[in-house]
Amino acid sequence: MNKTDFSNLPLSKEMLNNLNEIGYTEMTPVQAESLPFILEGRDVIAQAKTGSGKTAAFGIGLLHKLQVKKFRVQTLILCPTRELADQVAKELRTLARFAHNVKILTLCGGSAFGPQLGSLRHGAHIVVGTPGRILKHLKKETLSLENMDTLVLDEADRMLDMGFSEEINEVLGFAPKEKQTLLFSATYTDEIMNISATLQKDAVNVKTISTEIANSIVERFYEVQNSQKLDTLVNIFSTFKPENVIVFANTKVEVQEIAETLQKKKIDALAIHGDLEQYERNDVLVQFANKSCPVLVATDVAARGLDIKELSMVVNYDVPHGEETYTHRIGRTGRAGKEGLAFTLFTAYEADKAYEYKNETRLFEDAGELKAAVGFTMKPPYITLVIEGGKKDKVRAGDLLGALTGDAGLDGSSIGKIDIYERQSYVAIESKKIDEAHDKLKNGKIKGKKFSVWIL
Repeated sequence: MNKTDFSNLPLSKEMLNNLNEIGYTEMTPVQAESLPFILEGRDVIAQAKTGSGKTAAFGIGLLHKLQVKKFRVQTLILCPTRELADQVAKELRTLARFAHNVKILTLCGGSAFGPQLGSLRHGAHIVVGTPGRILKHLKKETLSLENMDTLVLDEADRMLDMGFSEEINEVLGFAPKEKQTLLFSATYTDEIMNISATLQKDAVNVKTISTEIANSIVERFYEVQNSQKLDTLVNIFSTFKPENVIVFANTKVEVQEIAETLQKKKIDALAIHGDLEQYERNDVLVQFANKSCPVLVATDVAARGLDIKELSMVVNYDVPHGEETYTHRIGRTGRAGKEGLAFTLFTAYEADKAYEYKNETRLFEDAGELKAAVGFTMKPPYITLVIEGGKKDKVRAGDLLGALTGDAGLDGSSIGKIDIYERQSYVAIESKKIDEAHDKLKNGKIKGKKFSVWIL
């Protein structure tokens, strides 16, 4: 029997069947190394990069011991960003399909406090959230951790990078002393090891970075004049024709300017940075993830936690502040055995910093060899339709699919990704069918009800 088979683990038949149904055929390195210890109830500190399967590693462990009939918060998962918290909660719900009535709640800043209070009053088994918002609920006594037996710190290094150290310590003041603590981090800094020493007891140290299949990424660097940066960016798109790309810049102002200029050049681009309201962030991330926008221009706030399975290209519009940031940025591409492309632009002023990155595999090339972008455009295959109804209105993906393929008469092949939030739903519609879908849904009904519908 294969040592990476989930059936080697002491899991219930129901959980094993569910893992098989959702396509979890064999364990990734981080799962194979950490799960036996997690299932024994041991504290674990694991070094694993984004996309390594770490969510399933701790998710399977905590769901295995969850007491569904005990309707109290038994697990708290702290994440650095709202996007990652949403992604973790989504995967946990998929993993929990083998059991009935497992309630998983997300508590993140940027969302209204009132609706969260209502959800908490109904109880939850697992809470996933950002440190600041979790702490606010604990201080207001709207969240209790007295029955918590598992604490997970996901992307702990990123939480520390974002300045959450104090909030994490305060949250821990509300937690029971006896608990299992699982700490996952892409890097092992002194601060991470100090946190492990403080929080964990006889922790098992799991390092799988060396055994994971490295992302296959071709890395190119181009020296350009500042005035030529944007033209060079478009020439990169024209030469390599990526399906989707994240362009990283170092400031919010620059991110906004790049996105707006690309739009003027008929390249569909959206900006994401810390100044956006939560609903604006949702709109941007949904469109990029569902292929309604090919270019996302971002600050490092978007470097992690984005649930993009396949990314063709990453461009560093500026030289990143350090090798770690560079690695996190380009690590979004070249996954799942596909070759990724990573480009870094630098001016003469940044040359010294850029050449610090030079090694035997990184290519420093002449930007003049890029194909000039004459008449080049980038348009998305889909456009997003927004329905003013979501989970609170009992709207399900099947209801939307039924309304679009039934009453509206669209082919299922014209409908892309469907995302359902508390009050809104987003559906990716093939670009040439968007007007037809909008008109028919606007004048029709979903589950016998009328909902406001608009094109994003």
